[in-house]
Amino acid sequence: MTRVTFSRIIADRARADPHGRLVVDERGSLTARELDRAATALAHALVRRGIGLDDTVVVALPNGADFVIACAAVWRAGATPQPLNPRLLSAERREIERIGAPAAAIGARPETPGIPWFPSARIAPAAGPLPDVAASCWKAPATSGSTGRPKIVRAAAPALLDPALPVAAFLPRVATQVVAGPLWHSAVFTYAFRGLLTGHRLVIMDRFDAARWVALVERHSATWGLLVPTMMSRILRLPEPERAPSRVRSLERVLHMGSPCSPDLKRAFLAWLGPDRVDEVYAGSESNGLTHITGTEWLAHPGSVGRGIGGTVIAIRDERGADLPPGGVGMIWMHRGDAPAYAYVGARSRRDADGWDSLADLGSLDAEGYLFVHDRADDLIDRGGERIAPAVVEAALESHSAVVEAAAFGVPDDDLGQAVHAVVRLGDPAVTTDEIRAFAVRRLGNRAPAVVHRAELPLRDEAGKIRRSALAARVAP
Repeated sequence: MTRVTFSRIIADRARADPHGRLVVDERGSLTARELDRAATALAHALVRRGIGLDDTVVVALPNGADFVIACAAVWRAGATPQPLNPRLLSAERREIERIGAPAAAIGARPETPGIPWFPSARIAPAAGPLPDVAASCWKAPATSGSTGRPKIVRAAAPALLDPALPVAAFLPRVATQVVAGPLWHSAVFTYAFRGLLTGHRLVIMDRFDAARWVALVERHSATWGLLVPTMMSRILRLPEPERAPSRVRSLERVLHMGSPCSPDLKRAFLAWLGPDRVDEVYAGSESNGLTHITGTEWLAHPGSVGRGIGGTVIAIRDERGADLPPGGVGMIWMHRGDAPAYAYVGARSRRDADGWDSLADLGSLDAEGYLFVHDRADDLIDRGGERIAPAVVEAALESHSAVVEAAAFGVPDDDLGQAVHAVVRLGDPAVTTDEIRAFAVRRLGNRAPAVVHRAELPLRDEAGKIRRSALAARVAP
């Protein structure tokens, strides 16, 4: 079968199995026919407001079926959805609207006057078909990264797909997928909708809860899901009866990505679920290259994120741009095809004339071509000339049984330039930050944090991301 529009795929599923449940959320379920009709109604409303081919429409809704309806409607109108966190700070939302100039917004009210606004994805039904069109860009997520400066990542791929083919070897074509993360996050958005369009049924959590995740896998006989390391850690912290392997026996594979996974956590998760059921991918919103590793491979190459797939070639280069030999630590550069997979709005790409691109992550390759990611170049702490990767500090801190999560960052220091600080969220109130720092000194020596702060609120957002600059400003101004 050749590629067809996303809109036609949704309509075809409604015709083939009108009563089949495509989406399950905390409020109920949505059949294929209901999704098709709701998307058509909203698409008509968008078109009436002048939204058309290749316009951008913000989708800022909580997790659930309405988010799916909104995106299906945007594609049906020939436009590009821009998933946004509905709880974004006003200043950040205004900046995204300034650089992206969306034609409309669905969900949370826009900050910029004059943008057509649809508070809800569900409106009165509208009759009549719409032209079968496809936007030239199928998604345009916004990201702030560690710097807090918003940018938009517009995919180069159009809203076309062959639903008879799996999107990737590690993503099954047909599955029951538990969507544990926020749909406004690029990776969650990508795998949820690529799955839905090839035959997945989505079971969407409004927010992640470890016990709830296990219960949903068991109740719906889920076969696939995407997790981030924070979620994996919370699942393993459940009492053993609540996370009994028999409760998740329907899972065929789990994919994790999104942030570094400490070796201790990875080993424990592989022991719990089984290495043949765990995949890991390293990639960015840009899709400028990606790697993949199975759990079995990881045990042979602990700490690695795998080798390049999908035509990805990887090089590690020093500050002068020279390729480094195996074991050398430098910036990760990837080459995947002759044409770029994305375009930035509000930022400049590092892609060079030969098609090599970088996300500014630091890493190394071993002799077999397995990639090891050390940290983001922007996040490195320069302590008296010694470059310290926050991820190394965080992994050491999180190996303490009382540490639920940790984040490390640099703060200005008159003597060293920067000093290492960390903030931890503790599961045992009797444990002190002095004890945690002493533990870190035994593990890290002079790379241990000079100060350990304590936090009560989660350090990572719903997608498992840390914005270290904002965290540093909050706990160590």
